[in-house]
Amino acid sequence: MPNRIYTCGIDAAVDVMGGKWKGLILWWLQEGPLRFGELRRSVEGISERVLIVQLRELEGHGLVHREVHHQVPPKVEYSLTDFGRTLLPSLNVLGAWGEANMERLQNRARG
Repeated sequence: MPNRIYTCGIDAAVDVMGGKWKGLILWWLQEGPLRFGELRRSVEGISERVLIVQLRELEGHGLVHREVHHQVPPKVEYSLTDFGRTLLPSLNVLGAWGEANMERLQNRARG
């Protein structure tokens, strides 16, 4: 990942976590390693191409580890690094806020 100068902590966090999918990917990986297909099925609505790009970015930031098991057929597993696990408390708080406000947010989105 290229070096970047951040203006504040939110700027740094959004750079790493920005977008719809990265938080969901990290959320599903908190339970343990997942193969690519398992992760794709868990993150509803994500395309294969987008998942590949997001995983590469997360790996580039040091949040996700990609392990290739050399066997036939090849097996690739993704897991959180120790650094990636440091985001889990924040994700849990954000998830709890979303759960508490989901109905209100859904109703507001409808109209």
